[in-house]
Amino acid sequence: MSDAKTIHFLSLGCPKNRVDTEVMLGVSDQAGFRLVGAPEEAEVIVVNTCGFIGPAKEESIDAILEMGRFKEGGSCKRLVVAGCLSQRYPEELAAEMPEVDHFMGSSDMLKLRDVLTQDDEHKVARMLVGNPAQYSFRVTDPRRLSVASHSAYVKIAEGCNRTCSFCIIPDLRGKQRSRPIEDIVREVEMLVANGTVEINLVSQDTMSFGRDFEEKKTLAELVRKVAEVPGLKWLRLFYLYPETLTDELVELLADHPVVVPYVDMPLQHAADSMLKRMRRGHGGPRLRRVVETLRTRVPNLTFRTAFIVGHPGETEEDFKELCDFVSWAEFDRVGVFRYSKEEGTRSHDMDADVPAKVSAARHRKLMSLQRPISRKKLKAMIGQDIEVLVEGESDESEYLLEGRHRGQAPEIDGKIYLANGTAKPGTLMRARITAAADYDLVADLHGEDGAPQAPPPGAKRVKRAPVRLRTLAG
Repeated sequence: MSDAKTIHFLSLGCPKNRVDTEVMLGVSDQAGFRLVGAPEEAEVIVVNTCGFIGPAKEESIDAILEMGRFKEGGSCKRLVVAGCLSQRYPEELAAEMPEVDHFMGSSDMLKLRDVLTQDDEHKVARMLVGNPAQYSFRVTDPRRLSVASHSAYVKIAEGCNRTCSFCIIPDLRGKQRSRPIEDIVREVEMLVANGTVEINLVSQDTMSFGRDFEEKKTLAELVRKVAEVPGLKWLRLFYLYPETLTDELVELLADHPVVVPYVDMPLQHAADSMLKRMRRGHGGPRLRRVVETLRTRVPNLTFRTAFIVGHPGETEEDFKELCDFVSWAEFDRVGVFRYSKEEGTRSHDMDADVPAKVSAARHRKLMSLQRPISRKKLKAMIGQDIEVLVEGESDESEYLLEGRHRGQAPEIDGKIYLANGTAKPGTLMRARITAAADYDLVADLHGEDGAPQAPPPGAKRVKRAPVRLRTLAG
């Protein structure tokens, strides 16, 4: 058995938070700690929280309380809370949660080193939340992937300069801070050298990448340079703002063999009056032009979006316009969120609140409207031969593998269950779709000769790093 001290991580929220957790995981490696999957075995427990909306805050608080119990009934000697919730409510959490030993904010990942290396002579303060949030990841910072090595998220910027009415993120993450292109490319090169074949670019406002530089850069410029990294197979973009798309970016999505034709673009609403109240900076006609441009010019496009229902001032007419828009656009993936009234946002003090029951009913209706659209699109894939990134053995059965095609982002969009054949995790294989459900697919793997493979006799479980991840869809 190793004499190293043990640590357990619980990461909540979005993929951007996951990257932050992976930085702290790298810090703990450098400090000589051993990662464990069971919190009861850990001497240090770190909870990386989300504080974006009400349900996320509740989940974070429940997680902190759950982990706090291991200070009484487990090996835990130190409980650390990091991320957006402690950035947003540092003093309140400190007063209400005496079991927490240290609080770090959304920009304080590297401070974990001081927490882990302190001793009786060098004590570290309980409150370590920096304000304002200013940190941006650099390739020289420690990081260890928390799930599979063949797929990774790469954060290209921090913060946001938008003023959307419902959003607290600029207060939690600070102003837009883009990373230098060469730094991002170097990180991707290092990841690919260690077996990563799929890169997912994320930030709070990916479309605005490079605008904060004195010498302006563009997202298309970054995408082209990252896509040129030798050995990279798939490159995917997340969190695009619905602006007028440049020809260069559209061409990369349409034609580049590495840039997958996948767009994640939260539109939030479609009615002009609501987009104005939400301070989105555009109206419904622009959204239709964006959708039409992408559908027309990008073959085999997968379009993922998200909407908010129940925002103050949303009328039945507004909601009907949103439903009509979703029916017209036929998006491949849709996330629907009920409006969360958050202090500090511009919408908090708006009039014309939508009753909770009405908001819940609109949520159900919009989801029920989208479900058959998703089902129809997946059923249309039956019989197609597609490229699949094999993830490993399925949790459903040791006789099933699972993977994803280009239109399925990791841990967000569903899976492909591979009923026949064998393959190593991280390999790209051809497969024929044989069945479809509401969100997942079933396929047979093909061998090198193009014929379906025989069913495997059995396989050992694929091991993954024991970091628990809980993700709010959207």
